[in-house]
Amino acid sequence: MANLIICGLDEAGRGPLAGPVTAGAVILPPGFPFELLNDSKKLSEKKREAAELVIKEKALWGLGVVNHDTIDKINILQASMLAMKNAFDMVMMKLDDWVKANNLDASVYNRQNIECIADGNKIPPVECLCRAEVKGDAKFAQVMAASIIAKVARDRMMVEYDKLYPEYGYAKHKGYPTKAHREICHKIGPSPIQRLSFDY
Repeated sequence: MANLIICGLDEAGRGPLAGPVTAGAVILPPGFPFELLNDSKKLSEKKREAAELVIKEKALWGLGVVNHDTIDKINILQASMLAMKNAFDMVMMKLDDWVKANNLDASVYNRQNIECIADGNKIPPVECLCRAEVKGDAKFAQVMAASIIAKVARDRMMVEYDKLYPEYGYAKHKGYPTKAHREICHKIGPSPIQRLSFDY
């Protein structure tokens, strides 16, 4: 189909020992400044945040968040898939209003014409055509944008958690398994946002 509209999906936070996993879903409009985009891990924090502002202003985006308790209950892979589904569902809720606000052709920009591309090798349970692409965040602008939405949102959350639990250093390592993070958990015990199913 020539008129397929791509919705990129990507997650952030599969590897950390604490905090949520987040996911972004993004549809980019015609004329979007694609030069702002890259895999979120390859952009500086400043460039990620600048790109996020433009994505939120011009594109159709959704954010999914699955907390540490749910990660422990259903495992990180299933939590990542759920976060992507929730992000996509948010996009679908906003689709019609976004199409009207941007004077786009509703015969093209509709649910039937959407194909999701999910970063990785697993397909999340979204209600549309979907394919998984390994290193999709390096190949597809929509997936790059989704990775930026997910990464910036999660980093902000971890900075806020750092204010609640400053001894754990979340603002610095964002919950990833650094030596300092492991050591403080062994010294004083897990924080209230620790993923207790993960190996320390």
